[in-house]
Amino acid sequence: MRRNDKQINQQEEMDGIMEKAQVCRLAVSYQDMPYIIPMSFGYQNKELYFHSAVEGLKLSILRENPQASFEVEVDTQIVPSKNACNWSMRYKSVIGFGEVEFIEGIEGKREGMKIILKHYSEDIFVFEESELAKVTVFKLKINTMTGKKSV
Repeated sequence: MRRNDKQINQQEEMDGIMEKAQVCRLAVSYQDMPYIIPMSFGYQNKELYFHSAVEGLKLSILRENPQASFEVEVDTQIVPSKNACNWSMRYKSVIGFGEVEFIEGIEGKREGMKIILKHYSEDIFVFEESELAKVTVFKLKINTMTGKKSV
């Protein structure tokens, strides 16, 4: 990282950003081009959990190449200036890299969906087997992650 003064070194602080973020941008490689998907997610033990339909472009890409990266940010605020080149942004962000694993089986999907919904709600949800059969659940096992902030 070029600006060491903005680097977040504590895992607990990065975990806090992950827990506060509402959207995770999942980045994959498609035909030698980057492809970014904003997604709802869950985070637990340095793993990101996602769900989607049972087929689609992102799933095809991930089945072919499970390497992915991600980005989340919180507490964003534009900092205007009278000088156009001095505008700035306040933020806290985390980016990282990892490998996707598809979760097979109803119980695995149920646990993944619980982690995702726990990110957004304290309610307890019941997942019927018929509902779980209609979704794909996968997780990104994070190999590396770095945090950055400008406050």
